[in-house]
This record gives sequence, C-alpha cells and structure tokens, in this order.
Amino acid sequence: MSQIKAVLSIAGSDCSGGAGIQADLKTFSSLNVYGMSVITSVVAENTKNVLSVYDLPDHIIKSQIEAVFEDIEISAVKVGMIKSKVIMQTVFESLKKHNAQNIICDPVMLAKGGKELMDKDAVKYLIDFVIPCCNVFTPNIPETEVILNKSIKTEDDMIKASIEICKLGTKSCLIKGGHFEGEAIDILYMNNQVHKFISERINTKNTHGTGCTLSSAIASFIAKGYEIPMAVSKAKAYITGAIENSLDIGKGNGPLNHFYNIKYTN
Repeated sequence: MSQIKAVLSIAGSDCSGGAGIQADLKTFSSLNVYGMSVITSVVAENTKNVLSVYDLPDHIIKSQIEAVFEDIEISAVKVGMIKSKVIMQTVFESLKKHNAQNIICDPVMLAKGGKELMDKDAVKYLIDFVIPCCNVFTPNIPETEVILNKSIKTEDDMIKASIEICKLGTKSCLIKGGHFEGEAIDILYMNNQVHKFISERINTKNTHGTGCTLSSAIASFIAKGYEIPMAVSKAKAYITGAIENSLDIGKGNGPLNHFYNIKYTN
C-alpha cells in the first residue's frame, strides 16, 4: 500500500465552509493528500460578509502544532489566516522548532467583503520574519500593495513586485492577478526566472475561498513531489475547474466546487 502524503493547514476557520480551514481540507481530500488542521482564529462569516473574529489563545495554537508534529510526518505546510503578531510568532517559532519543510503562505489580509483580517502591527512582522520562512508566498494584488507600499497596475508591476518580495527572503513569490480585468494572469518568480500563468476569466461571482484553495492545492502538489512551477501549474488547472463548476450557494459570493473532479456513484 502506497503511503499517502500528509499536509497541514494552519489558518482561520470559515463556518460557511467556503474558505479557510474548511476549504483547505476539501482541497486536500480532492487532491488525494491527508489533510490536517491547526485553527488560529474562529471566523463567523458567510458568502456575504464577516460578522466576527475570535483569535485562539497562543498556547492553544502552539499545542495544536505540537500535537501534529510529534506524531505525523508532514510533507508540506499551508499557512493562511494569521491575524496578529502574537499568532505569527507562535506559528513560525513552532515551525522552525520542528524544522518544517515546504511552507506555502497565503497572507490573508482582507476578506472578499473588505474586512481587515490582519492587524496593522502584524504586517511588519510578516515582512521581517514570515516571508523569509516561506518556500512559496502567494499574495494577491491588494496584499502585495500593502506589503510593498506601492500601487500595482500592470503585469510589469507584478513582475517587479514579485522580484522585490523574493528579495525579502522567500524562495518564490506567486502574485495573483485576479483583481485585474481581462485574462487572469498570475506571476511566479523564483531562481531569477519569471513564470506566467494565464487562464480565461470565468464569468461568475462564486469565487469565495479562491486564494485559500489555490495555496492548499500548491501545497498538495509540492507534497507529492512536484517542483514549484509545476505545482503551481497543476494547482491553477485544479482551481480553474473548481471555479468553472462553482456552487450557487448563499446570497453573496458562493463557494468553489472543490470536488468537481470526483465522480460520485449512488
């Protein structure tokens, strides 16, 4: 019997099931890796907005990480919503302690409805200590603008920004261009090379959890042994299918269909 790869998500929860830990675990299952979770914040949200956020105490977060690493061999770690500086310190000190490999970080700064999901004083710690720990760092356009304190308007701006973020210490940076008009263009920079991923923009409002799902898919493929550019390519193909088959659930931006690639029988 072949050994399934184990992937850990460290992120906030989404009680509506479309983003955060719930989206991550669905993605892991769909891509045939064993998913585990460490919850950092309990988020009361739905397809329309975020109602409230409760950060778990740092010792509870640390204990969750300890529980997983002391028992299970982890092939990749996806880090999502880490709202405060204290949580960031707890998470990344623990990951360093356990010599965690293949860290993919999606810096969740804003909810789709616009609510801030990262404390302002945490951004500097993110830049100084989190980014250098990452194998893949996956900000979208607004997050990139906050990190670099500059406007991103063009594809060339994205390329320059990805290079600048890599200089902060991450092995690779994938800037997601979903906020632009026209074709969906993502830029990956690593090892002095630019990789461009272009996909047709899908006409749907149901994109809740897209960033969470993409980073989890990248983690899944890296855990399976794919090099970063191929892992991103395969993750992009997966998420395109999930958006094409998205679910019209809720009154706002509905969720992706994480299991579109699985055929069910009665």
